[in-house]
Amino acid sequence: MKKVLNKIVVYMFLTILGIVMIYPLLWLISSSFRTNQEIFTSMGLIPKQIITDSYVKGWRGSGQYSYGVFFLNTFKLVIPTVLFTLISSVLVAYGFARFKFPLKKFLFAMMISTLMLPNAVIIIPRYILYRNLGWLDSYLPFTIPALFATYSFFIFMLVQFIRGIPRELDESARIDGCNSFDILVRIIIPLSKPALFSAGIFQFIWRWNDFLNVLIYITSVRKYTLSLALRMSMDITDSVAWNQLMAMSVLTMVPPILIFFFAQKYFVEGIATTGLKG
Repeated sequence: MKKVLNKIVVYMFLTILGIVMIYPLLWLISSSFRTNQEIFTSMGLIPKQIITDSYVKGWRGSGQYSYGVFFLNTFKLVIPTVLFTLISSVLVAYGFARFKFPLKKFLFAMMISTLMLPNAVIIIPRYILYRNLGWLDSYLPFTIPALFATYSFFIFMLVQFIRGIPRELDESARIDGCNSFDILVRIIIPLSKPALFSAGIFQFIWRWNDFLNVLIYITSVRKYTLSLALRMSMDITDSVAWNQLMAMSVLTMVPPILIFFFAQKYFVEGIATTGLKG
């Protein structure tokens, strides 16, 4: 009887905690169907007066560009950055995990040390570099660095995962006539799928929600991503249509949530096993 009561108490506590955690999201969705006045006067989840056109009007935007343009811009920035990050990171991680070469430990330590470098320290030098290269007001400051494995967190995560893959598989493949590239493509990458999914989801969410870097490098409104578009909607001279802003905020969250749920199996497996093998 005591165990049953303990379980009931635990489940009740977890249920209440879950409701508290998810309440802001539910309130955001509810607010997209409210009037502006009710948004600031009620904390309930059920609107007194349901507004049905906030999503349609919000999608049109507040200027000459609709949110369809901003969604497309965000995908143009995020998808190449994610793909280039995965390709470059797995190549570098494969080299660190499977090969011996001069200064390997030193280079690996230098790569890890960049994780401790505050972002504020490199903002100005990076901006000057991209300005001299003529990359400002484009997505090149995001895609090109990703192509050269500049995200050391993902490299370290993949190195730890690849080290857990038995080397006997590599040796068996070499006996069958595979070279190093064949081993990477046919053995390492398929077995590293959980870690790659985890890295891809992390990078997708980070770049999707990125505000500061986009604000620094992008100046043209027609190239704005969703984070800048939502902020711009609050800068118009007229009164802010908060229900429309809430509606667009809800739509902005949909792609990352869908990707997370569809790849949840691999994501959880990758997080659970990375760094625990070998």
